[in-house]
Formats: sequence, structure tokens, C-alpha cells
Amino acid sequence: MLKPTYQIPALPPPVLLETAPVLKALATASRALAELKGRAEVIPNQGILIDTLALQEAKASSEIENIVTTQDELFQAELFPEGPRSAAAKEVALYRDAIKLGHSRLVASGGIISNNVLIDMFRLLKAREDGFRVVPGTALRHDRTGEIVYVPPQDGNEILALMMALERFVNDDEVAPLDPLIKMALIHHQFESIHPFPDGNGRIGRMLNVLYLTRTGLLEIPILYLSRHITRTKGDYYRLLQFVRDTNGTQEAWTAWVLYMLQAVAATAETTLRLVEGIRSQMASAKRRMREEVPRLYSQDLLNNLFRHPYTRIEFVVKDLTVSRQTAAKYLDVLAERGFVQKQPAGRSNYYVNTALVRLFLEVSGEK
Repeated sequence: MLKPTYQIPALPPPVLLETAPVLKALATASRALAELKGRAEVIPNQGILIDTLALQEAKASSEIENIVTTQDELFQAELFPEGPRSAAAKEVALYRDAIKLGHSRLVASGGIISNNVLIDMFRLLKAREDGFRVVPGTALRHDRTGEIVYVPPQDGNEILALMMALERFVNDDEVAPLDPLIKMALIHHQFESIHPFPDGNGRIGRMLNVLYLTRTGLLEIPILYLSRHITRTKGDYYRLLQFVRDTNGTQEAWTAWVLYMLQAVAATAETTLRLVEGIRSQMASAKRRMREEVPRLYSQDLLNNLFRHPYTRIEFVVKDLTVSRQTAAKYLDVLAERGFVQKQPAGRSNYYVNTALVRLFLEVSGEK
């Protein structure tokens, strides 16, 4: 049996975390997050942000695991779920669904992120029925050399005990009087070090980040996703995770890890703010144009449809507006003629692309 290479400490770790550099980075991250929260609240339909940004996060987080798909393939999969989809597109869609499941359960429970929620998210993400690991043999290897770099806890009872302690740390605000952003950094490291699931730990851990920020009220809805930043700084991310383990949690190592996570929050909040502001601006412009150019067609529900579904189709409009197929088709054709969307053929039917919104996603993600 493999032997664990890091003695996982109880949280919070027995070192000074609120050092001057950490407090300075915390102030920057907190300001950026507060601005994002405030700006996001002006979007008239919060479901637009949850749906569109969760899908972008799903794509970015999956890329960390070398599961790569394109924006077009992703939106096509959403548009025609009954059609053929690549394995990557399916995995990304399941990730998005797992985020939404976690958020809905968080809201329904009054702000609790339980181990049962994490297990249900894992089962949805990986399409399997088991939960925390019970069979030894898991080891993390270097992605290039194949060398074992970390052996997490192996015993099923130990994993369960560690996850129960983590569950309490996540949900009991009296356990440690630390700022929630610092606690988020500790929670993420602890989860990834326990490595409780047979697969999908990186993705579940990244979902846990944003669910925790929502639980603490730093965000109203789960829209801050760190995966794009982690993808761009993957070397630092894995190096600093391992630095804590290799040193058995020295103050230097914990400080470096917490600083990395706080800087990730600040950078991601700024990027997400640009995206939210872009969506808000595009919605305002489209609303004004629709009222001026096609006043008989305008409704807030139709506007919401165009931004909740960057690729939309007649069936989506029928459902969202409760209108007939004929009426929905007329609406979309008029909007295409006026340049609000671009009409694309798909077999015997058509779909309609909000090209400005898709372009915004590509620009902010650096894909264009």
C-alpha cells in the first residue's frame, strides 16, 4: 500500500496567515470582488450570468485536465443536445450542470455545502454512482515525467474523517476567525490534498471555490471562476500546492499559497467584471435598438433569450416566451434581418447566433 507523503493538518494550519503581504493582497482582492458583485447585480436576469459564465468556466476548468473543446462546439452541443457530441463537449456540459446543481442545493439548504452535495456533483460530473475513495492506490504523477509527486491519504476511514472535518470548516464560521478569502484558499488546498474522489478532484475543487464565495455572501451568484487564471499559471498553481506538502506546511509555504489564490481572485474578478460589463452594455444597446427598430417584437423575455442562449433556436423562444412556433420563427427572422443575430442553417432547421456576445467571450478569454 502506498504511504501518504503529507500529514494533512487540521484547519486552520498552525502558522500565522494574516501577514502584511497577505493583508495587502487581501485588500486588493476584496475590492475587486466587491466591485464585481455590485456590477453583476444590475443585470436584470441573474440567470443569464449563471448560465453563460458557468459554461465558460466549465470550458476553462476542463482545459486544465486537457479536455479541450471550442466555443462553437460547446454552443452547438447546447443547441442540439440530442445530436452527436464529442467526449470533450459532453464533459464540459456535465461540469456546467454540476456547478448549477451545487448552487441550487446551496440555496435550498440555506447556505450549507455538505459532503453529500459534493458527492452528488461528482456523480453528475463523472456519470458514476460511487463517492469518496475506499480503495487504496491513488497517487498523483507529474504530467510530463510520470513520476509520483504526491500520495494522498489512502485509507477510506481517514478520508471520510478528513472530509467531515473539512465540511465543518467550510460551514461553521466560528471554527476560525479568518477572512473568507483566506479560508477559501485553505479549503481548496485541503480538498485537493485529501483528493477524496477517484477522479474529477480538480474540477470539484474549483467548483467548491465559487460555491464557498457564494455561501459567505462575497458573491450573490456563482460567477467568479478561477480556472482561466489557473490554466495560464498552471506551473505556479501545482508548484505552490506541492510546496506546502513538501515542507509540511511552513509559514513561508502557506503564505505563498494564500498569496497566489488572492492574486487569482483579484485578477479573475477584473476579467469577469469586463465580461459582465460587456454583457450589460450589449443588453442595453440591444434593448434600445429593439424598442426603436422593432417595437412590436420587443419584450424583456425575448432580450433575455438572446443573451441566455448565445446560440438560440425556435424551440428556445417558444419555451421562454410561450408563443407559437410560427411567431417564434418570425421574431428570430426579423431579428436576423436587422442584424441582432446571425441566421445559420442546420439540416432542415435554423439556429441564430448572437455574434456580438460570442465575440465578447472570445475576446475576454483570449481566444481571439
